[in-house]
Amino acid sequence: MRRLLRIKAAKRQYKPPQLAEKPIDTEMGTYKQAENIEKGMEGNLNDCNYEIDRNWVAALQKSVKMLHFGSWEEKEAAAEEMKTLAEEDLTRRKTMVELGVIPPLVAMVGSEVVARQRLAVRALIELANGSFTNKALMVEAGILSKLPKNISLLEETAKQEFAQLLLSISALANSHFSLTSSNIIPFVVSILESSSSIETKESCLTTLHNLSSLLDNAGSLIATGIVDNLITLSSIKETSEKALSTLGNLVITLAGKKAIERNPMVPERLIEIMTCEEKPKCQELCAYILMILAHQSSLQRRKMAEAGIVQVLLEVALLGSPLAQKRALKILQWFKDERQMRVGPHSGPQVGRILTGSPVNQRDVDEGKIMMKKIVKQSLYKNMETITRRANGDGDSSNLKALVVSSSSKSLPY
Repeated sequence: MRRLLRIKAAKRQYKPPQLAEKPIDTEMGTYKQAENIEKGMEGNLNDCNYEIDRNWVAALQKSVKMLHFGSWEEKEAAAEEMKTLAEEDLTRRKTMVELGVIPPLVAMVGSEVVARQRLAVRALIELANGSFTNKALMVEAGILSKLPKNISLLEETAKQEFAQLLLSISALANSHFSLTSSNIIPFVVSILESSSSIETKESCLTTLHNLSSLLDNAGSLIATGIVDNLITLSSIKETSEKALSTLGNLVITLAGKKAIERNPMVPERLIEIMTCEEKPKCQELCAYILMILAHQSSLQRRKMAEAGIVQVLLEVALLGSPLAQKRALKILQWFKDERQMRVGPHSGPQVGRILTGSPVNQRDVDEGKIMMKKIVKQSLYKNMETITRRANGDGDSSNLKALVVSSSSKSLPY
Protein backbone atom coordinates (compact mmCIF):
# COMPACT_ATOMS: atom_id res chain seq x y z
CA MET A 1 0.00 0.00 0.00
CA ARG A 2 2.78 2.48 0.89
CA ARG A 3 4.61 1.67 -2.32
CA LEU A 4 1.48 2.44 -4.37
CA LEU A 5 1.04 5.77 -2.59
CA ARG A 6 4.69 6.71 -3.21
CA ILE A 7 4.29 5.96 -6.92
CA LYS A 8 1.17 8.14 -7.21
CA ALA A 9 2.77 10.97 -5.21
CA ALA A 10 5.89 10.89 -7.41
CA LYS A 11 3.87 11.74 -10.53
CA ARG A 12 4.34 15.43 -9.81
CA GLN A 13 7.95 16.56 -9.47
CA TYR A 14 9.09 19.82 -7.94
CA LYS A 15 11.15 22.01 -10.21
CA PRO A 16 12.84 25.02 -8.51
CA PRO A 17 12.40 28.38 -10.24
CA GLN A 18 15.30 29.76 -12.27
CA LEU A 19 15.19 33.53 -12.16
CA ALA A 20 17.65 35.95 -13.82
CA GLU A 21 20.50 36.92 -11.53
CA LYS A 22 21.21 40.35 -13.03
CA PRO A 23 19.06 43.06 -14.63
CA ILE A 24 18.90 43.21 -18.42
CA ASP A 25 18.17 46.49 -20.12
CA THR A 26 17.66 45.46 -23.77
CA GLU A 27 14.23 44.80 -25.19
CA MET A 28 15.03 41.15 -25.86
CA GLY A 29 16.46 40.87 -22.37
CA THR A 30 13.24 42.23 -20.88
CA TYR A 31 11.27 39.57 -22.73
CA LYS A 32 13.53 36.81 -21.42
CA GLN A 33 13.28 38.23 -17.91
CA ALA A 34 9.48 38.10 -18.08
CA GLU A 35 9.68 34.55 -19.39
CA ASN A 36 11.91 33.51 -16.50
CA ILE A 37 9.55 35.11 -13.98
CA GLU A 38 6.63 33.24 -15.52
CA LYS A 39 8.57 29.98 -15.25
CA GLY A 40 9.32 30.79 -11.63
CA MET A 41 5.62 31.30 -10.89
CA GLU A 42 4.84 27.99 -12.59
CA GLY A 43 7.46 26.33 -10.45
CA ASN A 44 5.91 27.79 -7.31
CA LEU A 45 2.49 26.51 -8.40
CA ASN A 46 3.89 23.04 -9.02
CA ASP A 47 5.47 23.20 -5.59
CA CYS A 48 2.08 24.08 -4.09
CA ASN A 49 0.36 21.21 -5.96
CA TYR A 50 3.07 18.85 -4.82
CA GLU A 51 2.50 19.85 -1.21
CA ILE A 52 -1.26 19.39 -1.61
CA ASP A 53 -0.78 15.95 -3.16
CA ARG A 54 1.64 14.96 -0.44
CA ASN A 55 -0.79 16.08 2.26
CA TRP A 56 -3.65 14.21 0.58
CA VAL A 57 -1.60 11.02 0.28
CA ALA A 58 -0.62 11.24 3.92
CA ALA A 59 -4.25 11.73 4.99
CA LEU A 60 -5.38 8.86 2.80
CA GLN A 61 -2.64 6.56 4.08
CA LYS A 62 -3.63 7.28 7.66
CA SER A 63 -7.37 6.83 7.00
CA VAL A 64 -6.93 3.55 5.13
CA LYS A 65 -4.83 2.14 7.96
CA MET A 66 -7.41 3.21 10.57
CA LEU A 67 -10.29 1.83 8.49
CA HIS A 68 -8.68 -1.59 8.17
CA PHE A 69 -7.01 -2.02 11.54
CA GLY A 70 -8.33 0.66 13.90
CA SER A 71 -10.88 0.57 16.69
CA TRP A 72 -14.51 1.46 16.01
CA GLU A 73 -13.86 5.07 16.96
CA GLU A 74 -10.93 5.18 14.56
CA LYS A 75 -13.01 3.54 11.82
CA GLU A 76 -15.70 6.22 12.26
CA ALA A 77 -13.11 8.98 12.01
CA ALA A 78 -11.61 7.30 8.94
CA ALA A 79 -15.05 7.04 7.25
CA GLU A 80 -15.65 10.73 7.80
CA GLU A 81 -12.22 11.55 6.35
CA MET A 82 -12.91 9.24 3.39
CA LYS A 83 -16.07 11.19 2.58
CA THR A 84 -14.13 14.47 2.54
CA LEU A 85 -11.31 13.06 0.41
CA ALA A 86 -13.71 11.41 -2.06
CA GLU A 87 -15.49 14.70 -2.76
CA GLU A 88 -12.46 16.08 -4.62
CA ASP A 89 -12.42 14.25 -7.96
CA LEU A 90 -12.96 10.91 -9.68
CA THR A 91 -9.25 10.09 -9.84
CA ARG A 92 -8.96 10.21 -6.08
CA ARG A 93 -12.06 8.08 -5.68
CA LYS A 94 -10.56 5.42 -7.93
CA THR A 95 -7.31 5.51 -5.97
CA MET A 96 -9.16 5.04 -2.69
CA VAL A 97 -11.08 2.06 -4.03
CA GLU A 98 -7.85 0.47 -5.26
CA LEU A 99 -6.69 0.49 -1.64
CA GLY A 100 -9.68 -1.65 -0.63
CA VAL A 101 -11.81 0.82 1.32
CA ILE A 102 -15.21 -0.40 0.05
CA PRO A 103 -15.50 -3.75 1.94
CA PRO A 104 -14.89 -2.27 5.41
CA LEU A 105 -17.26 0.61 4.68
CA VAL A 106 -19.96 -1.83 3.54
CA ALA A 107 -19.41 -3.80 6.76
CA MET A 108 -20.00 -0.60 8.74
CA VAL A 109 -23.37 -0.13 7.01
CA GLY A 110 -24.51 -3.34 8.70
CA SER A 111 -23.65 -1.95 12.14
CA GLU A 112 -26.43 -1.48 14.68
CA VAL A 113 -24.93 1.86 15.73
CA VAL A 114 -26.85 4.43 13.68
CA ALA A 115 -24.13 7.10 13.72
CA ARG A 116 -21.50 4.62 12.50
CA GLN A 117 -23.88 3.35 9.84
CA ARG A 118 -24.59 6.84 8.47
CA LEU A 119 -20.91 7.76 8.29
CA ALA A 120 -20.28 4.74 6.10
CA VAL A 121 -23.31 5.50 3.89
CA ARG A 122 -22.12 9.07 3.29
CA ALA A 123 -18.66 7.88 2.32
CA LEU A 124 -20.10 5.28 -0.07
CA ILE A 125 -22.34 7.90 -1.70
CA GLU A 126 -19.27 9.95 -2.60
CA LEU A 127 -17.29 6.91 -3.76
CA ALA A 128 -20.16 5.81 -6.04
CA ASN A 129 -20.40 9.20 -7.69
CA GLY A 130 -19.52 8.88 -11.38
CA SER A 131 -17.96 5.41 -11.18
CA PHE A 132 -19.66 2.29 -12.53
CA THR A 133 -16.86 0.12 -11.14
CA ASN A 134 -17.23 1.48 -7.61
CA LYS A 135 -20.99 0.82 -7.65
CA ALA A 136 -20.45 -2.73 -8.86
CA LEU A 137 -17.84 -3.33 -6.15
CA MET A 138 -20.31 -2.18 -3.49
CA VAL A 139 -22.90 -4.69 -4.71
CA GLU A 140 -20.29 -7.46 -4.81
CA ALA A 141 -19.26 -6.53 -1.26
CA GLY A 142 -22.85 -7.22 -0.13
CA ILE A 143 -24.26 -3.72 0.36
CA LEU A 144 -27.82 -4.87 -0.43
CA SER A 145 -27.71 -7.50 2.34
CA LYS A 146 -26.54 -4.88 4.87
CA LEU A 147 -29.62 -2.65 4.53
CA PRO A 148 -31.54 -2.02 7.79
CA LYS A 149 -34.40 -4.39 8.46
CA ASN A 150 -36.59 -1.91 10.35
CA ILE A 151 -37.19 1.32 8.42
CA SER A 152 -39.18 2.86 11.28
CA LEU A 153 -36.00 3.21 13.35
CA LEU A 154 -34.38 5.50 10.76
CA GLU A 155 -34.58 9.27 10.98
CA GLU A 156 -35.73 11.25 7.96
CA THR A 157 -32.18 12.32 7.09
CA ALA A 158 -30.99 8.71 7.29
CA LYS A 159 -33.79 7.63 4.93
CA GLN A 160 -32.73 10.32 2.50
CA GLU A 161 -29.10 9.16 2.57
CA PHE A 162 -30.03 5.52 1.98
CA ALA A 163 -32.35 6.58 -0.85
CA GLN A 164 -29.54 8.56 -2.44
CA LEU A 165 -27.10 5.64 -2.21
CA LEU A 166 -29.57 3.15 -3.67
CA LEU A 167 -30.45 5.59 -6.46
CA SER A 168 -26.81 5.61 -7.47
CA ILE A 169 -26.56 1.82 -7.32
CA SER A 170 -29.81 1.33 -9.26
CA ALA A 171 -28.11 2.78 -12.34
CA LEU A 172 -26.51 -0.68 -12.72
CA ALA A 173 -29.94 -2.01 -13.76
CA ASN A 174 -29.45 -0.43 -17.19
CA SER A 175 -26.12 -2.19 -17.74
CA HIS A 176 -24.85 -5.71 -18.25
CA PHE A 177 -24.21 -6.02 -14.50
CA SER A 178 -26.56 -8.44 -12.74
CA LEU A 179 -28.36 -6.49 -10.01
CA THR A 180 -30.51 -8.60 -7.68
CA SER A 181 -33.69 -6.68 -6.89
CA SER A 182 -35.13 -8.92 -4.16
CA ASN A 183 -33.60 -6.80 -1.38
CA ILE A 184 -33.51 -3.35 -2.90
CA ILE A 185 -37.15 -3.12 -4.09
CA PRO A 186 -38.91 -3.74 -0.71
CA PHE A 187 -36.46 -1.40 1.04
CA VAL A 188 -36.99 1.46 -1.43
CA VAL A 189 -40.76 0.99 -1.40
CA SER A 190 -40.75 1.14 2.41
CA ILE A 191 -38.79 4.41 2.37
CA LEU A 192 -41.14 5.82 -0.27
CA GLU A 193 -44.21 5.00 1.80
CA SER A 194 -42.82 6.19 5.14
CA SER A 195 -40.90 9.32 4.13
CA SER A 196 -42.46 12.78 4.31
CA SER A 197 -39.70 14.44 2.27
CA ILE A 198 -40.43 15.20 -1.38
CA GLU A 199 -36.70 14.99 -2.16
CA THR A 200 -36.51 11.49 -0.66
CA LYS A 201 -39.62 10.42 -2.57
CA GLU A 202 -38.10 11.70 -5.81
CA SER A 203 -34.94 9.63 -5.19
CA CYS A 204 -37.04 6.52 -4.48
CA LEU A 205 -39.18 7.03 -7.59
CA THR A 206 -36.11 7.42 -9.78
CA THR A 207 -34.69 4.21 -8.31
CA LEU A 208 -37.95 2.35 -8.98
CA HIS A 209 -38.04 3.75 -12.52
CA ASN A 210 -34.52 2.45 -13.16
CA LEU A 211 -35.47 -0.98 -11.83
CA SER A 212 -38.77 -1.11 -13.73
CA SER A 213 -36.91 -0.69 -17.02
CA LEU A 214 -36.12 -4.41 -16.71
CA LEU A 215 -39.21 -6.54 -17.36
CA ASP A 216 -37.87 -9.21 -15.00
CA ASN A 217 -38.37 -6.80 -12.09
CA ALA A 218 -42.03 -6.06 -12.90
CA GLY A 219 -43.36 -8.96 -10.84
CA SER A 220 -41.37 -8.00 -7.74
CA LEU A 221 -42.46 -4.37 -8.04
CA ILE A 222 -46.15 -5.19 -8.47
CA ALA A 223 -46.06 -7.64 -5.55
CA THR A 224 -45.20 -4.78 -3.18
CA GLY A 225 -48.44 -2.96 -4.06
CA ILE A 226 -46.48 -0.05 -5.47
CA VAL A 227 -49.01 0.59 -8.29
CA ASP A 228 -51.54 2.24 -5.98
CA ASN A 229 -48.86 4.50 -4.52
CA LEU A 230 -47.62 5.46 -7.97
CA ILE A 231 -51.12 6.46 -9.07
CA THR A 232 -51.49 8.60 -5.94
CA LEU A 233 -48.07 10.23 -6.44
CA SER A 234 -48.87 10.94 -10.09
CA SER A 235 -51.12 13.79 -8.92
CA ILE A 236 -48.31 15.56 -7.05
CA LYS A 237 -46.46 18.10 -9.18
CA GLU A 238 -42.94 17.17 -8.03
CA THR A 239 -43.38 13.41 -8.31
CA SER A 240 -45.86 13.15 -11.19
CA GLU A 241 -43.47 12.56 -14.07
CA LYS A 242 -41.38 9.83 -12.40
CA ALA A 243 -44.47 8.06 -11.07
CA LEU A 244 -46.09 8.04 -14.52
CA SER A 245 -42.84 6.90 -16.15
CA THR A 246 -42.69 3.91 -13.82
CA LEU A 247 -46.36 3.12 -14.49
CA GLY A 248 -45.57 3.31 -18.20
CA ASN A 249 -42.90 0.64 -17.75
CA LEU A 250 -45.25 -1.60 -15.75
CA VAL A 251 -48.38 -1.26 -17.90
CA ILE A 252 -46.80 -3.12 -20.81
CA THR A 253 -46.77 -6.29 -18.69
CA LEU A 254 -49.97 -8.27 -18.19
CA ALA A 255 -49.68 -8.18 -14.39
CA GLY A 256 -48.97 -4.44 -14.43
CA LYS A 257 -51.92 -3.70 -16.70
CA LYS A 258 -54.30 -5.67 -14.46
CA ALA A 259 -52.98 -3.96 -11.32
CA ILE A 260 -53.57 -0.53 -12.85
CA GLU A 261 -57.06 -1.48 -14.07
CA ARG A 262 -58.01 -2.63 -10.55
CA ASN A 263 -57.23 0.74 -9.01
CA PRO A 264 -60.49 2.65 -8.33
CA MET A 265 -58.90 5.96 -9.42
CA VAL A 266 -58.30 4.67 -12.95
CA PRO A 267 -59.05 6.02 -15.51
CA GLU A 268 -60.38 9.22 -13.89
CA ARG A 269 -57.05 10.19 -12.32
CA LEU A 270 -55.14 9.75 -15.58
CA ILE A 271 -57.75 11.71 -17.53
CA GLU A 272 -57.52 14.53 -14.99
CA ILE A 273 -53.73 14.70 -15.33
CA MET A 274 -54.08 14.92 -19.11
CA THR A 275 -55.84 18.27 -18.70
CA CYS A 276 -52.68 19.82 -17.19
CA GLU A 277 -51.10 21.76 -20.04
CA GLU A 278 -48.16 22.90 -17.88
CA LYS A 279 -46.58 19.44 -17.97
CA PRO A 280 -46.58 18.13 -21.57
CA LYS A 281 -44.44 15.13 -20.61
CA CYS A 282 -47.10 14.01 -18.14
CA GLN A 283 -49.75 14.42 -20.85
CA GLU A 284 -47.74 12.17 -23.14
CA LEU A 285 -47.27 9.53 -20.44
CA CYS A 286 -50.97 9.54 -19.47
CA ALA A 287 -52.02 9.22 -23.11
CA TYR A 288 -49.62 6.28 -23.48
CA ILE A 289 -50.95 4.47 -20.40
CA LEU A 290 -54.58 5.07 -21.41
CA MET A 291 -53.82 3.83 -24.93
CA ILE A 292 -52.42 0.57 -23.53
CA LEU A 293 -55.42 0.16 -21.22
CA ALA A 294 -57.92 0.85 -24.02
CA HIS A 295 -56.25 -1.60 -26.37
CA GLN A 296 -58.48 -4.64 -26.89
CA SER A 297 -60.63 -3.73 -23.87
CA SER A 298 -64.15 -2.52 -24.54
CA LEU A 299 -64.75 -2.39 -20.78
CA GLN A 300 -61.92 0.10 -20.26
CA ARG A 301 -63.03 2.18 -23.25
CA ARG A 302 -66.55 2.34 -21.84
CA LYS A 303 -65.22 3.46 -18.45
CA MET A 304 -63.10 6.10 -20.17
CA ALA A 305 -66.05 7.36 -22.18
CA GLU A 306 -68.19 7.63 -19.04
CA ALA A 307 -65.38 9.62 -17.38
CA GLY A 308 -65.43 12.18 -20.21
CA ILE A 309 -62.25 11.22 -21.99
CA VAL A 310 -63.46 12.21 -25.47
CA GLN A 311 -63.57 15.92 -24.64
CA VAL A 312 -60.11 15.76 -23.05
CA LEU A 313 -58.67 13.84 -25.99
CA LEU A 314 -60.00 16.46 -28.40
CA GLU A 315 -58.27 19.21 -26.43
CA VAL A 316 -54.99 17.30 -26.34
CA ALA A 317 -55.28 16.55 -30.06
CA LEU A 318 -55.58 20.29 -30.70
CA LEU A 319 -53.20 21.80 -28.15
CA GLY A 320 -50.92 19.01 -26.93
CA SER A 321 -47.35 18.17 -27.91
CA PRO A 322 -46.86 16.27 -31.20
CA LEU A 323 -46.46 12.95 -29.39
CA ALA A 324 -49.48 13.56 -27.14
CA GLN A 325 -51.54 14.56 -30.20
CA LYS A 326 -50.60 11.37 -32.01
CA ARG A 327 -51.62 9.19 -29.07
CA ALA A 328 -54.85 11.12 -28.46
CA LEU A 329 -55.85 10.79 -32.12
CA LYS A 330 -55.21 7.06 -31.98
CA ILE A 331 -57.60 6.62 -29.05
CA LEU A 332 -60.17 8.93 -30.65
CA GLN A 333 -60.08 6.83 -33.79
CA TRP A 334 -60.95 3.77 -31.71
CA PHE A 335 -63.91 5.56 -30.13
CA LYS A 336 -65.17 6.90 -33.45
CA ASP A 337 -65.11 3.52 -35.17
CA GLU A 338 -66.34 1.51 -32.17
CA ARG A 339 -69.83 0.93 -33.61
CA GLN A 340 -68.58 -0.20 -36.99
CA MET A 341 -65.43 -2.05 -36.04
CA ARG A 342 -64.52 -5.11 -34.10
CA VAL A 343 -61.37 -5.51 -31.96
CA GLY A 344 -58.57 -7.22 -33.88
CA PRO A 345 -56.34 -9.81 -32.25
CA HIS A 346 -53.12 -7.77 -32.35
CA SER A 347 -53.50 -4.09 -33.18
CA GLY A 348 -56.50 -2.74 -31.34
CA PRO A 349 -59.82 -2.03 -33.02
CA GLN A 350 -59.60 -2.79 -36.74
CA VAL A 351 -61.99 -2.35 -39.61
CA GLY A 352 -64.22 -5.39 -39.86
CA ARG A 353 -66.56 -6.50 -42.59
CA ILE A 354 -70.30 -6.11 -42.17
CA LEU A 355 -71.61 -9.63 -41.90
CA THR A 356 -74.21 -10.77 -44.43
CA GLY A 357 -77.65 -10.56 -42.92
CA SER A 358 -76.62 -8.01 -40.27
CA PRO A 359 -78.73 -4.91 -40.99
CA VAL A 360 -77.16 -1.50 -40.38
CA ASN A 361 -79.48 1.09 -38.91
CA GLN A 362 -78.83 4.23 -40.95
CA ARG A 363 -80.59 6.36 -38.36
CA ASP A 364 -78.08 5.30 -35.68
CA VAL A 365 -75.20 6.09 -38.01
CA ASP A 366 -76.57 9.57 -38.75
CA GLU A 367 -77.16 10.27 -35.07
CA GLY A 368 -73.59 9.22 -34.28
CA LYS A 369 -72.20 11.58 -36.91
CA ILE A 370 -74.29 14.47 -35.61
CA MET A 371 -73.16 13.81 -32.05
CA MET A 372 -69.50 13.69 -33.07
CA LYS A 373 -69.80 16.98 -35.00
CA LYS A 374 -71.45 18.59 -32.00
CA ILE A 375 -68.66 17.47 -29.66
CA VAL A 376 -66.01 18.70 -32.08
CA LYS A 377 -67.65 22.11 -32.43
CA GLN A 378 -67.99 22.50 -28.66
CA SER A 379 -64.35 21.56 -28.17
CA LEU A 380 -63.17 23.93 -30.91
CA TYR A 381 -65.15 26.80 -29.41
CA LYS A 382 -63.80 26.16 -25.93
CA ASN A 383 -60.18 25.87 -27.03
CA MET A 384 -60.27 28.87 -29.36
CA GLU A 385 -61.76 30.87 -26.51
CA THR A 386 -58.87 29.75 -24.28
CA ILE A 387 -56.27 30.63 -26.91
CA THR A 388 -57.83 34.07 -27.44
CA ARG A 389 -57.85 34.80 -23.71
CA ARG A 390 -54.16 33.91 -23.47
CA ALA A 391 -53.27 36.11 -26.42
CA ASN A 392 -55.49 39.15 -25.72
CA GLY A 393 -56.32 38.91 -22.03
CA ASP A 394 -59.76 38.15 -20.60
CA GLY A 395 -61.61 40.08 -23.26
CA ASP A 396 -64.91 39.26 -24.96
CA SER A 397 -64.68 36.18 -27.12
CA SER A 398 -68.32 36.00 -28.21
CA ASN A 399 -67.31 36.66 -31.83
CA LEU A 400 -65.65 33.24 -31.92
CA LYS A 401 -68.90 31.32 -31.64
CA ALA A 402 -70.08 32.11 -35.14
CA LEU A 403 -66.67 31.16 -36.53
CA VAL A 404 -66.65 27.82 -34.75
CA VAL A 405 -70.25 26.96 -35.60
CA SER A 406 -69.57 27.59 -39.26
CA SER A 407 -66.49 25.35 -39.22
CA SER A 408 -66.61 21.69 -40.13
CA SER A 409 -65.10 18.63 -38.48
CA LYS A 410 -63.97 17.42 -41.89
CA SER A 411 -60.72 19.31 -41.46
CA LEU A 412 -59.71 17.13 -38.53
CA PRO A 413 -57.43 14.14 -39.25
CA TYR A 414 -59.83 11.77 -37.55
